Amino acid sequence: MTVVRADQDRAVATLTLDSPANRNALSSALVGELAQELTRCGEDEDVRAVVLAHTGNTFCAGADLRDPPHPDALVGLLRRIVELPKPVVARVTGHVRAGGLGLLGACDIAVSSAEATFAFTEVRIGVAPAVISLPLLSRTDPRALARYYLTGERFDAAEAVRTGLLTTTGADVDVTLAPVLDGLRRSSPQGLAETKRLLTAKVLEAFDRDAVALTALSAELFSSAQAREGMTAFLERRDPAWVV
Repeated sequence: MTVVRADQDRAVATLTLDSPANRNALSSALVGELAQELTRCGEDEDVRAVVLAHTGNTFCAGADLRDPPHPDALVGLLRRIVELPKPVVARVTGHVRAGGLGLLGACDIAVSSAEATFAFTEVRIGVAPAVISLPLLSRTDPRALARYYLTGERFDAAEAVRTGLLTTTGADVDVTLAPVLDGLRRSSPQGLAETKRLLTAKVLEAFDRDAVALTALSAELFSSAQAREGMTAFLERRDPAWVV
């Protein structure tokens, strides 16, 4: 059973996260399939741009705690989005948590409906948003990121736009997205590829500089006693021991 569905219309490929059983969490299977589909889109001359969409009311719930991807695989997926020579656009109509925000950060354009919500929940299970910081730190407001990284608070789409996590939001995501896709369809493949290269240079510098250290940090934290308590508490739907 596949967990990423691929469609194409007028040179725009849509890759839909389709794993409702775990709210499109970043499992080993989903990370692997999405990376494979992105590679295919990058090599397909008939694809001008990629839309990353989802089924259900959750774009991505973060790492799948029962079947987490290896940190190297997640780094590879995020880098693939950033390096793809075609724009990648996130279409969000639901909730985004933890690692799912890394996907948004890696995308070139991110559009959501007004009801979408967002939260960096890593601190609440005893870990840190390590790997997903690679695309996020250079693209989002540092003061806002400090607040939401440290508190795990939920915030809405308007705040996500203000912080730079989203490009724009609207009541109807497809109405909001229409001029974006029209613009991409009117742009030359070469122009898009070279313009994206300019826009992502600083992001890729972060990958080159910090990926190894942040991957090691992520692995260390996920194997710690506090992370085991945090993940167990999450799965048992109770507060972890440190809550006061």
